[in-house]
Amino acid sequence: MSRWLAYQGPTLALDALLIHPENALVRQALAARHGVTPVNGDGFGLAWWGDKSEPGLFRDTLPAWNDANLLSLAEQITARQFFAHVRASTGTETSRSNCHPFRSGRIAFMHNGQIGGWRQVRRGIEAAIPDALYGQRTGTTDTEALFLLALAHGADTDPAGGLAKAVGFVLEQMHAAGVDAPFRMTAAFGDGDSMVAARWSSDGKSPSLHYLAGGSVTSDEGRIAMAPGAGAAVILSEPLDEDEDGWPEIPEGSLLVANSGGVSISSFAPA
Repeated sequence: MSRWLAYQGPTLALDALLIHPENALVRQALAARHGVTPVNGDGFGLAWWGDKSEPGLFRDTLPAWNDANLLSLAEQITARQFFAHVRASTGTETSRSNCHPFRSGRIAFMHNGQIGGWRQVRRGIEAAIPDALYGQRTGTTDTEALFLLALAHGADTDPAGGLAKAVGFVLEQMHAAGVDAPFRMTAAFGDGDSMVAARWSSDGKSPSLHYLAGGSVTSDEGRIAMAPGAGAAVILSEPLDEDEDGWPEIPEGSLLVANSGGVSISSFAPA
């Protein structure tokens, strides 16, 4: 599987969450506490929104803990919203085009999990992606296909609805192919102004997902907290420090929306 982190709020340097905390994402790449696979060394990626509407994107195949460019960029880049992902491949090759996040216009997407029986259902899923979107496909992962399929179902304007319809279609393909393996996911959309994250699985065993919300991020000796208020949120695969109770878990079958007004959690199910 993988580990990922999404941030939105007052402009923040990426290293505040990716490098400095006790259990920073770069550390999780080498020794994840909650993941099925403790080592996530099959590449990494960043997407960040600065002054432009479309996010910048940086992805590479080196392990996150062993890339000096990543460390330097994280120190220098500041953003009002950013995504970061460290990858553990579930069967597709380790290549830059297979590293998350994926981008289409102003929207970025990343995912942790797996479509069960991907090789059996890949052709049917890819065939359902319109030509105008399929031309954006550069890799071979189920994540990128799910992203483009969700966009085909309207995720550019309704991320939750587009993802729900895409997941529903994938489940139909899995059923038709006689796939018994589960579909598990945590996934996130961002557009620079809001974030939408979902946690769902067909067998009730979704990957872990937590969040922290408030007015702004504060840091003290590697421990992260939120100042009172609204408008800032961190959504992530596992807590950034040992205070597990301080990082609420997003329940199974849930959707989290974060924007300038705060955070809301509702139910999520395939359409």
